[in-house]
Amino acid sequence: MVEIFKTNVNNRKLAGSVLKELHTCFPACCFNFDLDDCDRILRVQSDGVSIEITKIIQIVKTHSIEVSLLED
Repeated sequence: MVEIFKTNVNNRKLAGSVLKELHTCFPACCFNFDLDDCDRILRVQSDGVSIEITKIIQIVKTHSIEVSLLED
């Protein structure tokens, strides 16, 4: 399962802190940012474990980041 989020992350240091926190909270998921993409996407991948979209959004927002799920 893969979920894609649009963000306004503008630097690698901030992205690194968010990724570290997300990985701590959800060790069964893989996270990465694509800051070169126009939507500065956060990609979440999980093998067989459901992705907790609401909780991920809450965690990201604690870093003063705008975030929204990109629908298919």
